[in-house]
Amino acid sequence: MSLGSQIIWLFVLAIPIACIAWTVTHEEIFAEPHAYCVKKSKESKSLLSRKFFYLFTCEYCFSHYVTIFFLFITKFTLLLPDWRGYLIACFTLVFVANTYMSLYAFIKIDIKKERIETETLEAEKKELKN
Repeated sequence: MSLGSQIIWLFVLAIPIACIAWTVTHEEIFAEPHAYCVKKSKESKSLLSRKFFYLFTCEYCFSHYVTIFFLFITKFTLLLPDWRGYLIACFTLVFVANTYMSLYAFIKIDIKKERIETETLEAEKKELKN
């Protein structure tokens, strides 16, 4: 695979990795399992158990496992065609996916801030009219 194709694969493959990692660790559809994992990651007696449940609460940690899954099903390597290419691809995909998630979080916070400011302005306008 040419370097150009590898770069395209890198940036495209990072999108579903970021999407899955973000959805599992942040979105409402997984709220109950997330709350359970947060509780177990704090209260389990075993260190191994706490770490296992923690990985479902942290998008960065979880993205490593999602990346490994995607590398397994796509056989994507970066720069080298052997195990070193898988290793490079793994950490590079995690980096790109987490960059995507950071950008998404930043945009989501900005949109929420604008929504709150708009609601506040509308409430003030209603008070002035009354």
